[in-house]
Amino acid sequence: MQTKYVVVMGSLMSGMGKGGITASLLKMLQLRGYNAVPLKFDGYLNYDCGTMNPFRHGEVFVLDDKSEVDMDFGMYERFMNKDLTNVSSITGGKLFSRIIEKERRGEYLGEDVQMIPHLTNEIICMVDEAAKKKRADALVIEVGGTVGDLENGYFIEAMRQMASMHTVAFINLTYVPVVDAVGEQKTKPAQLGIRGLMQLGIKPDFLVCRSEKPMEERTLQKLALYAGMPKEHIIDDSTQHTVYALPLHFMDQHLDTMLLERLGMPQSRPNAKQLDTWKSLVARIDGQEKKVSVAIVGKYVYLKDSYVSVKEALVHACALNNVRLEVEWIESEELENGKHSPDELLGAADALIVPGGFGKRGIEGMITAIRYAREHRVPYLGLCLGMQLMVVEYARDVCGLKDANSSEFEPGAKHKVIALMEEQRGIRKKGGTMRLGDWAAKVKSNTIMRSAYKASVVHERHRHRYEFNNRYRGLMQRKGLVISATTLDGTLVESTEWRDSFGIGTQAHPELKSRLERPAPLFAALVREAAAPKR
Repeated sequence: MQTKYVVVMGSLMSGMGKGGITASLLKMLQLRGYNAVPLKFDGYLNYDCGTMNPFRHGEVFVLDDKSEVDMDFGMYERFMNKDLTNVSSITGGKLFSRIIEKERRGEYLGEDVQMIPHLTNEIICMVDEAAKKKRADALVIEVGGTVGDLENGYFIEAMRQMASMHTVAFINLTYVPVVDAVGEQKTKPAQLGIRGLMQLGIKPDFLVCRSEKPMEERTLQKLALYAGMPKEHIIDDSTQHTVYALPLHFMDQHLDTMLLERLGMPQSRPNAKQLDTWKSLVARIDGQEKKVSVAIVGKYVYLKDSYVSVKEALVHACALNNVRLEVEWIESEELENGKHSPDELLGAADALIVPGGFGKRGIEGMITAIRYAREHRVPYLGLCLGMQLMVVEYARDVCGLKDANSSEFEPGAKHKVIALMEEQRGIRKKGGTMRLGDWAAKVKSNTIMRSAYKASVVHERHRHRYEFNNRYRGLMQRKGLVISATTLDGTLVESTEWRDSFGIGTQAHPELKSRLERPAPLFAALVREAAAPKR
């Protein structure tokens, strides 16, 4: 079957949930037995997301193949329960790099290289390459940014051109607000969004309307008239109790059936077993009386998208353990300089997580939180930086190395218990040069790590430059720190544990591989410990 294409674009403003819609489309097609493959375009001129600040762009998601990609890839993988590759990621930086390389090689034979047709042709070529490489029945393309942005205009033009060569369904996400003063849904913003898309030569096949409450009948009729489409093609995207309910919500409106009809694809029935499993898992999210409170102590908590995979991994773990999740977001700087006591901010937590990050700001607050968890036997999970600081805290407060630190924060520290990896010392280019992607670890028996994974060798994704300094391995083990996993050759420490309570730090980012249908083992173990009756 020739690949069909679905293009998802957003009007008016960002942050309305194109990633959730794209992931839902992928899930619906997957449930019907089709090989649905995502492709995400991001208009920024960075080659990838690796050098971006989480405050500006949310978390950097890492794939098995070492690619640093947009956070929406996490959404795709969590919905599809499938590992993706960098074939699915196109950025403005990658596009222009390809164009310039071809021009320098003389491949344009003296032509003046222009946005149209050279850049748009390159886009269509990359899209087709992705479809062929993945043997996609349907390629679902999310266009980053907003219709009308300068940085994605050339990509939208390429999609318009592609529609004359392939079967393409266009889906436009728009916003339908409710004005408090009048209490009714207003369609004018959506009308402007539709008009902006039509001015670019694209008439949407479906209009997905983001709103705080379900769409009213008169709103549907008005938008259908304005957009020139059947009322059934106006899809309600009102707030659900969880983002994982979206595919079911869209299926209730027959979006999957109508999309297949538009694409000319056979109307196969959804896989009943897979659909029932998804429904059951969705029903378990926030559906239990018993609650587990998890404090996440980080340095980017003012933008919670910085830790979206950590939050979702907790959602998955709580669904598995039949408990309801309550997250307490704590800015680590609030635990520094006496601003707040640990008891004040952490006293009600059933478990504590310190996630990843870079730079010195807020580090001492994280160390204070880790010390509190160890001394008060609060179940603890440290992720990457969270493991490194677990080691620093143990070196200072148990091993007596009072100035212990990471060379990332204090290059002149006497006891650099966390140090730059040897192979990182000569690196000058920052993009794509960390220890990235899938790495295997050898797990020691009779540890939290072994109990969680139930395997002697595990695979998780990494993103870091600094490691446990092996000069201190012997001392810290003699003082009671457990080295529970290493690289296969034993040279690098992959996880550390407290001997007397549930506390584990992992150099990896297990949150990146967590799925609703396959929760991350360490998160599942943390929630299970947090939910257990207090001794």
